Amino acid sequence: MKAVVITRSGGPEVLEIQDVPKPQPGPEEVLVNVRNTALNRADLLQRLGRYPAPPGAPQNIPGLEFAGEVAELGMNAHRWQKGDRVMGIVGGGAHAEFVTAHQDAVAAVPPNLEWSGAGAVPEVFITAHDALQQAGFKAGENVMVHAVGSGVGLAATQLVSALGGRAFGTSRTPDKIERAKEFGLESGFEVPEPIALSRLSAFAESVTGGRGFDIVLDLNGGPYFSASVESMALRGRIILIGGVAGGMTNVDLYQILGRRLHIIGTVLRARSLQEKIAATTAFAREVVPLLAQGSVQPVIDSIFSLEKIQDAHRRLESNETFGKVVLTISGFARKV
Repeated sequence: MKAVVITRSGGPEVLEIQDVPKPQPGPEEVLVNVRNTALNRADLLQRLGRYPAPPGAPQNIPGLEFAGEVAELGMNAHRWQKGDRVMGIVGGGAHAEFVTAHQDAVAAVPPNLEWSGAGAVPEVFITAHDALQQAGFKAGENVMVHAVGSGVGLAATQLVSALGGRAFGTSRTPDKIERAKEFGLESGFEVPEPIALSRLSAFAESVTGGRGFDIVLDLNGGPYFSASVESMALRGRIILIGGVAGGMTNVDLYQILGRRLHIIGTVLRARSLQEKIAATTAFAREVVPLLAQGSVQPVIDSIFSLEKIQDAHRRLESNETFGKVVLTISGFARKV
């Protein structure tokens, strides 16, 4: 099969399309013929040599999510049939024509989703939904989403809105804030430079009637985290999902104590199989019906053919994306 291969650590030029052995499904696994997949920040970091794949996943083939058709069934894999449309997440290896996954770690693709849309769903919606679950989200709560124009940010915004909450977001550009309003964003806070974060607490008071944010989903870290602490409601919950703005910050511990905050760090890729199955099961039960109804939807920035993988990486690295950068594996969707 053809796959994206990281030939060495470096820039997009180290990525090549190579012929590699097709994986074989193990017990209780399915082999999926990948139609579409998408890029994530983890793929960029893996290419740079900063985020190795977890044990058991291909070390030189990136890709954390996929949508495609079941091609083969492993021993004792009885949940799906050949030809079923499925999507899911894996530790790596999804930027290829075939990928294997545990039969319980995939979900059905709703009939209304085209392959390109389905490929943009698993990582962002499972991550966002899982984060909201960990935060104990309830209808009526005020949720701040940092990096609202990202794939996870837009998925979270839609879920908060669809489930009866109020979604707010940050972005470095006003254009992304305006575009996110189409997907349920109530109001946004522009951060053209980190110093602007000093005004985040005032923004929180103004849009929540002085209450502050009940939940912050922080995909940025760095100075965003400390600014979030000062913007929280009593007993608020901060879910730290990423650290693209940095891994270090200064935090006023008395704010955490006085507001009785809960701070939770979360990662998806390094979780055990059983944890991934649990997250996928909850996603299939609670989010897939919303996708089928059109209450939430994948947001696609651009679509590239597999052969244009280097250009796809450059697009994601530009930080100009709004939504997901999608890869077409089997030519079922428009190519760039």
